[in-house]
Amino acid sequence: MTIKARKNTRGLIAAALFCLSMYSNAFALNAGSPAPDFELPGPKGAVKLSSTSGSVVYLDFWASWCGPCRQSFPWMNSIQEKYRSQGLKVIGVNLDSKNEDVQKFLAQLPAQFTVAFDAKGATPQIYGVKGMPTSFLIGRDGRIISQHSGFKESDRETIEQQIKTALEAKK
Repeated sequence: MTIKARKNTRGLIAAALFCLSMYSNAFALNAGSPAPDFELPGPKGAVKLSSTSGSVVYLDFWASWCGPCRQSFPWMNSIQEKYRSQGLKVIGVNLDSKNEDVQKFLAQLPAQFTVAFDAKGATPQIYGVKGMPTSFLIGRDGRIISQHSGFKESDRETIEQQIKTALEAKK
């Protein structure tokens, strides 16, 4: 390959990487953005975000291999139970490619909230998820209120306060 050909190749690669970075940023969802709808299979049938209209939704993307996800499950069960009557719906979207891994995880940590499966990972791409777990709080109007990456004990109070505020907001 000639020096000129190498320079052209490097230029094309740089341009392609730039375009890819711009494309991936197009999916960045900020507070106030409409939450993209999805329909995914779940253990009790199809899970569709638009069917939660009028509810506050805590949408969590998780995987069986994720340590912080193990910590978040009991908490998500707890907030679902605590705020269900006020209109909270927790939806956990699993991203494992192997169903056996999901079933093993759920046998150890049963979900008392809605679970959906996205083995192909299309939904987290649309939401711009970069790590596990990542959650989105969605208001009754279908717009994103906040996004949170990771899960630690110290996160619980802040997230719960955001949920309470969203539940108290007018439709």
